Amino acid sequence: MTKQDFNDGLLGFLDASPTPFHATQNMVGMLLNAGFIKLDESDTWELKEGQKYFVTRNDSSVIAFTFAHARAYTIIGAHTDSPNLKLKPNPVIKEHGVVKFGVEPYGGILLAPWFDRDLSLAGRVSFLDENNTIKDALIDVKKAIATIPSLAIHLDREANNTRSINAHTDINPICTCQVDLTEESEAFDFDAFLKEQLVACANINAKELYAHELSFYDTQKASFLGLKDDFIASARIDNLLSCYVGLLSICSVSEDTPMLFIASDHEEVGSGSTSGAAGSFLQNTLKRMFGDYEEFVKVMQSSVLISADNAHAVHPNFSTKHDANHAPKMNEGVVIKVNASQRYASNSRTVSRFMNVASSLGEKTQNFVMRSDMACGSTIGPITAAKLGIDTIDIGVPTLGMHSVRELCGSDDAYSLYKILLGFAH
Repeated sequence: MTKQDFNDGLLGFLDASPTPFHATQNMVGMLLNAGFIKLDESDTWELKEGQKYFVTRNDSSVIAFTFAHARAYTIIGAHTDSPNLKLKPNPVIKEHGVVKFGVEPYGGILLAPWFDRDLSLAGRVSFLDENNTIKDALIDVKKAIATIPSLAIHLDREANNTRSINAHTDINPICTCQVDLTEESEAFDFDAFLKEQLVACANINAKELYAHELSFYDTQKASFLGLKDDFIASARIDNLLSCYVGLLSICSVSEDTPMLFIASDHEEVGSGSTSGAAGSFLQNTLKRMFGDYEEFVKVMQSSVLISADNAHAVHPNFSTKHDANHAPKMNEGVVIKVNASQRYASNSRTVSRFMNVASSLGEKTQNFVMRSDMACGSTIGPITAAKLGIDTIDIGVPTLGMHSVRELCGSDDAYSLYKILLGFAH
């Protein structure tokens, strides 16, 4: 696979995955095409050596694995969620001649870049079907249906100096005009809107709507950027890029190569859910794979977890926000993340192993350590390492604009990570 083919596929995956549900659905499709067999957690598993399997939880997390005779596994971990604006259960706000949607921030979101964007809506809807059965379906409006207008500079002369953003009052997207809010025939009906989307997206006629998990997203497509296509710009690079790299890696190895890939939901809010890294999904799957407890522990002690999550590239306009000796650059290689307080799970042994594989392939690596006077973020790495007792390294592709509505990474780095992951498997 060439770098161009790899990156074209990455851009397509980013565009097709506006929510964790859609990302998981797309990964499931890729796994089926690669010959993986679907498992259900509620069934009894009868695994066979030399087969490839996958299982999902909550339709927003996925685990894929080869069931190989060798028991030293390469486990690749990523997460499906990204910061966004989530629709509230009763979202409709009608005032001042418009209809707005009430939202709440999800994750550590940069709010300012969401203003003046063409926004659409996607996610999961739960409903009662015509046979009186509760079901779920995914929708993606795709069309730009809303925006969050900025307040004009004339109405806030200090906007460029002191403006702050109130997460409750300032970020509600407007979606339509409603001149006469007393005219019932012209009133916006949210349930009718969702039912229309269920028909359009899934050919489903819902009898009654119950609940939804919907998020706004920017409709601008992922693209190459720069005089020499130096960069990739897109929403959700953190962390769908790592999902794509990990998935492509496991789809590229043979059935007898011991590898497991997990993409968990809810990392951006602490991973504390049934489908998050702090939940039981991975541990349950591994224990079903390896029979008794003795075998499970032996496999964990001989395996390695590569926690792949985006890293902070040095910002050329804010370079003092970085430790000068640990300031990664885009297109200069995959970043190894280290933190003395175990916000990252890397240690000298796992770092050495990663560097050795990268070096053997001629791939460059970089180091990131947060400034000692700044708080450090974390990943699924420490959570998973603590639950499983597995040697772990935290790595990622250097990124700018992390947690913005549109992020930026180098066009060389994801492909380099892909080659290193394959190097671990061979």
